[in-house]
Formats: sequence, C-alpha cells, structure tokens
Amino acid sequence: MSSIRRPIALAAAVATSAAIAATAFVLPATAAGSAAGPAGANAQAARAAIPVVGGTLDWGVLESYRTYVTTIAQGEITVADGAKKTAKGFTFGSATGQYDPATHLVTAAFKGSVTFKSAAHRFEVKLANLRIDTGKKLLIVDVTRDGVLTKDVGFAKVAFGGQSMADLGTTLTADAAALLGSDSYKDKAGDPLTAVLEFPPPPSPSPSPSASAPTSPSPSQSASPSASASASPSQSASPSPSKPGSPSASTSSPATGGPQQILSGRLAWGIKESFRKYVQTAGGTVTPADGAVANGDSFAFGGGKGTLDTKARKLNATFAGNLRFQYAAHGIDMTFGNVRINAEGDKGTLVLDVKTPAGVKADIPFATLDLAKADYKTKDGVLALNAVRTALTAEGSAAFANDTTGSMYPVGTRADDVNLTVSVDKDAVLPTTPAGTGGAGSTGGGGTVGGGLAATGSEIPAGALLGSSAAIVAAGAGAVFVARRRRTAQN
Repeated sequence: MSSIRRPIALAAAVATSAAIAATAFVLPATAAGSAAGPAGANAQAARAAIPVVGGTLDWGVLESYRTYVTTIAQGEITVADGAKKTAKGFTFGSATGQYDPATHLVTAAFKGSVTFKSAAHRFEVKLANLRIDTGKKLLIVDVTRDGVLTKDVGFAKVAFGGQSMADLGTTLTADAAALLGSDSYKDKAGDPLTAVLEFPPPPSPSPSPSASAPTSPSPSQSASPSASASASPSQSASPSPSKPGSPSASTSSPATGGPQQILSGRLAWGIKESFRKYVQTAGGTVTPADGAVANGDSFAFGGGKGTLDTKARKLNATFAGNLRFQYAAHGIDMTFGNVRINAEGDKGTLVLDVKTPAGVKADIPFATLDLAKADYKTKDGVLALNAVRTALTAEGSAAFANDTTGSMYPVGTRADDVNLTVSVDKDAVLPTTPAGTGGAGSTGGGGTVGGGLAATGSEIPAGALLGSSAAIVAAGAGAVFVARRRRTAQN
C-alpha cells in the first residue's frame, strides 16, 4: 500500500501549499501531487477529494471558564458520546470529512460532547458535533443551552494556515460568548487547539511491464527459479501450481513455515528523543505526514507491508509516513521517511531515507535492532515486537554529523525503542500500538501512539544542547545541517 518515494517527496511538495503547508495532520501523497505518472488519470485522482478516515481534536474551550464552572459556580463538567477529559481540556475523536487538493482546504467533524452544568447558577451548556473548516478558519459547534439547541455556531476563530495544526490559537466569537453566558468572553483567547487527521494510505504504484511478473504464473514459470525470484509479494503469498518440492511450492503456506505476506502493520518510533526535544523546545517543528501520525510525544507509522517467516525468524516490513524536522534559525530541514525493518534471528536493521534541501540519501542503515529476546511467533495472525532496543550505526550517526565537531551522537548511541505489530491473516485484528516507544502500556485506536518516551541511553542531553553548552548548540545543531547539506551536495 505504501509508496517507497512518496513519504520523502511529500515533505517538499507540501511546503508549497500556503494554506496548510507542513501541517500536523496526515496529508495524502496525491494531495501534494507527489505521485509521478501521466497527467491524465493521475492528475484527475490528485484533484479528487480525499476522505478523512479518522483523527482527534484536542481543545479545552477556555481554562478560566472551566475553573469558574467547577469552583465559583460549584458545578460539574461531564463528557459523553466518545469525548474524553485530558489534563488540558478534552479530546474528541472519530474524525470524518475530506481534504480538497484543488483548494488545499480541510473540513472535518469529530464525535463527542462536553457539558458544563451548575445547579447553583442555573445553567447547562452542552457543546457537540465539533467541526473544523480551514477555509473559514472556524471551529463550528452545535450548542444546547438550558435545553435550547442552536446548530452550526461559529464558536471560535482558529489560526489555521501556519506550520502545523498543533497548539493553534483560538478566539471565542460573540455567539460563543452569548451561549456561554457572558459578553466578556467575546474576542477572548480560548485554549489552544490541536487536530490530528488520518487519510487512506496512498495506492501502490503500478509495476512497470518489464518488472512485473504474470498475474497467474503457469506451472512451467513457477518451477523456474528465475520466475519465482521475480514474483511479486502478493503472488508468492498465494499457492501457485508449482511442482511439489519446487522452491516456490512452500513460499507462502503457513503450514510449511514459509514466508507469509504482511497484510497490515504499525510501527511506533520517535527516532531520537533528545533530537525531537531540541528542535521542538528551540522553536522548531516536527511534522508527521503521508501515513505517520503524531500523538503526544511520539509517532506511529502505518500501512505496514512485507513478509514474515516465523520458522526462519525473518521479518521484512515497510511502513508509510515521514517525519520532517524544521528549525529555520539553525538551518534544520530534515525529513526521515520510507522506514523499513529488516530482521533475522537475534539481529535486525532499521533502514530509512533522509531528505535535506540538498537532496535525498536513500537506504541508510540507520540503527541496529536488538532482537535477542524476540519471539517471532504469531498469535491469532498477529506478530507483536515491543520495546526493541535500537542503536545508531555509523551511517545513522553520520546523519547528525558536521565538519567541525563530528556527530553529536556517536556510533552505538541508543535511539528510541521500536514497537511494531503486523498481521498475516486477513481476519486478524491488529491491536493498538503500545504507548510511547519504550514498551509498556497501550493506547486507544487510530494507529496513533502516545505516552512516555523511550529511554535513550547515555548521550548529550537536550538541556545541554539548548542551554548550558552554547558551543554544542552552534556547532552541533546549526552547523550540523548546514555542513551536512554541503557534504551531500559534494557527494
């Protein structure tokens, strides 16, 4: 389902979309026009509206209003219909809607309701059916006050159109103030709003005639070693009319212990905790796209495809999505994408592509995987490998290097742990990805991941990068990527 080059191409293409460039939601590859091909069918597909298939909205309305309800008014705040309370307000889920590639605008609705009630002050206000409209730059709500429903209220102006859809500024409207019960709320800054939307994975590119194998190989073709080697994963995953004992006769049958096709999968991984904190705390952004989803402090990559051989203890899987790190003040613009896991026995490698403005460096063996305790057995058609430790390779370390001080992360430095789940049975239910990238816990639905960050071992801490060591900030951050771009250009 995932495209090898789309996650990388999207990061640059989406920057041209002024309305929602580098947004925090998952923008489909077709929306940015990153898919190569004839102008006919592909161009028409790129212009078609792309549905929203999931996502969440985090908003607390107004902190001072929540405090008023629960203290001065001696009331209560309750949630229903799928909404949840959080430390900073509320989460509304099950997003539906669409993205329009022609206008670069998004409309999305979220399930859930929140009710503010005070018997002492005699009011009850319920907010439900929250929707966002990036064209109108509004949060639209159905409001029921004291039993009277007012639909389609332009409740808050939202600062859509920036570098992300995380922590967007909101301003309450006059209609919101009236329904909340006080004109003083008009034009008052509301709580920050964060939206995370999910879209269908991009379609797999059609194989070229010269590279594709026949859809239904004949017995003679299947018996030929060369024909078997060129078969696509989907062909090798279904029994072929091969002769008994031939190499292709058992390549896809679970009963024989051969390779099985991965039908879906998720990977939870945050790359490097201290690097994320450095970029985000310093004022930069980390933007997931094209199948990667941000939730909390980490990320999840979806659309897992590949093969699993439980008998041979081998796994080869590719996941959709990319993470773009941007910090203009230090010249950082770096995208990690096309993430793959190649595992065999006790060892494995995490491979990815890295893009900078100077170009793309593909197929980097970024980190080693410690699979000494891994159990490759599936349960109900699902394999789960949690809290897999990773360590930077020489190539992974070099991705953070500069010509002055070298890499801020030496070879062997621990990167974030990996959690992955893959299914090989069409009827299997893929469990939710474990929380964070450190192992323990689980998170609710949507293929997203949240919770605590993974331990990252002994390394230069984010605090040193940001505060106490100015030399590291200058040479180990800005110079890292400026020099890296020069080096990539020279290569």
